[in-house]
Amino acid sequence: MTITNTTRMTLKAIQSGHTQIKGVVFDMDGTLCKPQTWMFGQMRSALGLDKGIDLLTYVHSLPEKEQEEAQEILRKIERKAMVEMIPQPGLNQLMDYLDVKGIPKAICTRNFPVPVDHLLTSFLPEHTIGPIITRDFMPTKPHPAGILHIAEQWGISAKNIIMVGDSIDDMEAGDKAGAATILIESDVNDHIKDVLQTDVVVQRLDEIIFCIENGFDTKN
Repeated sequence: MTITNTTRMTLKAIQSGHTQIKGVVFDMDGTLCKPQTWMFGQMRSALGLDKGIDLLTYVHSLPEKEQEEAQEILRKIERKAMVEMIPQPGLNQLMDYLDVKGIPKAICTRNFPVPVDHLLTSFLPEHTIGPIITRDFMPTKPHPAGILHIAEQWGISAKNIIMVGDSIDDMEAGDKAGAATILIESDVNDHIKDVLQTDVVVQRLDEIIFCIENGFDTKN
């Protein structure tokens, strides 16, 4: 595997052998599959929300009947995005490596279960991934509860976990849980690269192999 120049410059925390990685938690949208940023614009438009309002926080604040109606609006858009999924470069290379090393893999996403199942059956049918945390698990990211639940299920400390994602919610959730954080760089998340919650930035998923092989310290 070739590490890109961008990755070399952003691996600020690399220190050989400091963090033993025993598990990796992945976001889904924009992490395991390529970003579909149009999806969130359609969701906000359908619900009449400004950009500064968190979608799921708003939906969960609604009365029960209205909440289910809003959830179905989101699910309809997510189903549309589901059929257009494209896997991230390096996805299977990283998963194969983690299998060889015996490192467990999990998903912590704010999506609903159907698109997650579609991704697993379409792109990762030979890999075991679990637990799977969707937005049915409360509270959702950026709260660390999902990651801490995964760590408990695995029987390991969150300090030995990497949270891989593409959003500030992913970075904050991982950081609050005490995990290391890796940001998958895209053309819409440049502003997250230098925040304190982001430890390492990569352009491809298989670049994470370099991080695990060489070890790295978190910023905190």
